[in-house]
Amino acid sequence: MTNDRADAPAADDARRETPGSYRPRYELVAEQILQLIGELALQPGDRMPTENDLASRLGTSRTVVREAVKILSATGRVSAQKGRGLYVADGESMLGARRWGGFFVPTNLDHIFMLFEFRRLQEMQASRLAAKRASPSELRVIEAAVRTCRHGFTSGNNAEFDQGDDAFHLGVAAASHNFFLVSAVREARMLQRQASVIGLRGVGGHADAAVEEHEAIYRAIRDGDPEAAAHATSVHLDNTLEDYRLEIQRRVFG
Repeated sequence: MTNDRADAPAADDARRETPGSYRPRYELVAEQILQLIGELALQPGDRMPTENDLASRLGTSRTVVREAVKILSATGRVSAQKGRGLYVADGESMLGARRWGGFFVPTNLDHIFMLFEFRRLQEMQASRLAAKRASPSELRVIEAAVRTCRHGFTSGNNAEFDQGDDAFHLGVAAASHNFFLVSAVREARMLQRQASVIGLRGVGGHADAAVEEHEAIYRAIRDGDPEAAAHATSVHLDNTLEDYRLEIQRRVFG
């Protein structure tokens, strides 16, 4: 596999996974920092505890806290001011989720199609980077997600399938080692889930094929082949979008 570790965001401890989790340690700490902001009732503009204080409160290292702060800074949650410390930002994410909420309506079919176009761009690039940068532990996480999807499909357990599907796509994004892609993939999937309001599951019609498509993406990433990973990802998302198209056609034309 191609070794492109120079672009990795932190030392090994910053990528350490907690038991039963596919997510790097620094992402979990980022969420804990957000929870702490809420518990302390901090408002935008308020000064936050220092990195050392956060490490002590959360029982982790300063290195992990620093990487978590990078995520929160990149996504607009925290303002890190050199020489002054950490401050609560405006609370909006990188993609402006609150603003998205104002125009993304799950019954607007054009928006669903546009969202898939957006996901295609994000996830093809995430797959390319993952093929270059994925660590052995991140590969194991992606492989485990493929197995979870497969078992969910064969057992008819939709919840397990969905869990594996989320773990797979977010696991690939995490293996890209790009904070912006991780946040963008997570938020795009969150918006897509809103389509369940009108019962559009998308992947339901080709769940068996989706399992094999996940497997193809994983193999390309494992083999360190960026373009094969991107191609397999585009095939998977195009097929998923086609399921949406067929369901929409069925509802409109009967």
